[in-house]
Amino acid sequence: MNNFWNFFRRDQNDFLSRLVTMEETWLYHYDPDTKQQSMEWRHSGSPRPAPKSSEWKNPLEKFSPRFFWDHDGILLTDYLPKGQTINAEYYSSLLVQLKDILKEKRRGKFTKGALFLHDNAPAHRTLTTQKKLAHLGFECFDHPPYSPDLAPSDYQLFPVLKKQL
Repeated sequence: MNNFWNFFRRDQNDFLSRLVTMEETWLYHYDPDTKQQSMEWRHSGSPRPAPKSSEWKNPLEKFSPRFFWDHDGILLTDYLPKGQTINAEYYSSLLVQLKDILKEKRRGKFTKGALFLHDNAPAHRTLTTQKKLAHLGFECFDHPPYSPDLAPSDYQLFPVLKKQL
């Protein structure tokens, strides 16, 4: 494990071009009323009713995709199969896919190796995962144990993604 700030101070451009991060979020699938279902007849001077919050309370489905990305964009998106849980084996298989995608999409860019940042989720901290990261040649950063779990994804990626969905 390496210190994030030491790498950044040494060479900012090299650091940013090699950084790959992973983040996950919850997305909810709703089935809103159609335009016809939500129409109400009223005259032009009548006050607008307050929006019905109940129509958005029960999602049809919720899911938690994982996004792996670098400063050039999204590299890998994973949607966990229904009934599956994230464990070290599943996460390690994602890391292998990520390594293959880096070779394909970012040819020659990671000659010095990828700098990898993810949070302290249990599946990320296991010995199995740590061995897989070392085997794949990823240099990992320590995620401070008491820091808020705010990643660049929370500011750059997810708001735009959620707005489009």
